[in-house]
Amino acid sequence: MKYTLLTFTLILSLFACQSETKKGLRDNPDTEVVENFLISGKIEGASEAKLYLEAMSQQGVISVANCSIDKNGEFEMLGNIPDMGIYQLRLGESKDKIIALSLLPNDEVTLTSSFESFQNNPKFEGTEWASTLTEYIQLFNDFAKKQEELGKQQGTISEEELMSKYFALRKPIDDFCKTTIRKDADNPVNFLLTSFLMPSMGFKNWEAENLEVLKLMGNAYKERFKESPIVTNMENQINTIESNFNQFQAMSSGNAMAPEITLNNPQGKEIKLSSLRGKYVLIDFWASWCGPCRKENPNVVRLYNKFKDKGFTVYSVSLDKDISAWQKAIEKDGLTWPNHVSDLMGWESSMPTLYGFQGIPHTVLIDKEGKILNVGLRGATLEQKLNELFN
Repeated sequence: MKYTLLTFTLILSLFACQSETKKGLRDNPDTEVVENFLISGKIEGASEAKLYLEAMSQQGVISVANCSIDKNGEFEMLGNIPDMGIYQLRLGESKDKIIALSLLPNDEVTLTSSFESFQNNPKFEGTEWASTLTEYIQLFNDFAKKQEELGKQQGTISEEELMSKYFALRKPIDDFCKTTIRKDADNPVNFLLTSFLMPSMGFKNWEAENLEVLKLMGNAYKERFKESPIVTNMENQINTIESNFNQFQAMSSGNAMAPEITLNNPQGKEIKLSSLRGKYVLIDFWASWCGPCRKENPNVVRLYNKFKDKGFTVYSVSLDKDISAWQKAIEKDGLTWPNHVSDLMGWESSMPTLYGFQGIPHTVLIDKEGKILNVGLRGATLEQKLNELFN
């Protein structure tokens, strides 16, 4: 599995007016902008640097405000925001000195930090979300360091052991996020905490409690931030997660039939999943661009060759868009079974919704009648299950 650090969530629908602070001129002095937030404080070792407040949109980065830090490291930034939102503070011209923060109109927040530890150990004060964000950033960075160390063990221990250690590492921050949201469900900082509650790695190891907490926060936000575009965006996302999670649970119950798949192979020939009835089938969702998928392919090839004469086959569903890359990956990885299909729509395919997954590789093992036996089997666990079926 390829491990990447979890990042703060940035909303794509925020727009704000750009302004300078009291210590400088506005970009457009003819335009009156009502300043409705203040961020001030001291950043040791950052004298003469610039500090930027930015929002992310579908058009890219939007500058909200900026200021210069004086020779003593002190600064004062005033600006205007339209509503509650998630923004980022960027120090200097570097792309790695960034802090994500929640911000409301009329917030007056104090930030104390240093140039070196700006993104790792800032201290916020003065708002309802300040102390929570300070603690969360510390927990996040502790987790990130330990995760980086764990990543060095990849290839030296089994995938199952690696995953077990990963979830043990993130448990403290998972528990912090859930406890914090339960205590103060409408706090604007909670939107940042949800990055650890989302099913970013699929539903196999995802807890139903996470959905409960997300719904609690969503309902609280609807009450407090009725007009914010964040609320609508978040409500839609939570509803989608709930629908997919319910579908995943149904598929994992041992009683569900695998939904029909009717897609074409690289030569344009239609291959239905139901055409393989009478065999045990591993439905393998993958793509040529997916590193973990390609890493798992030799194991799938080995198990296919081991059990193909006993009534086992593979039905590979690619989330590729490029037919050439798809075909080359099939050939290079030696995926010799004949059942390769795709709609060549990438993540816009209907397959993730139909089968309730959000990451690949994702597997679904079905029996001779098309009933789902297991979901998410890979590596040694897949081999163990196949041994149980055929030996």
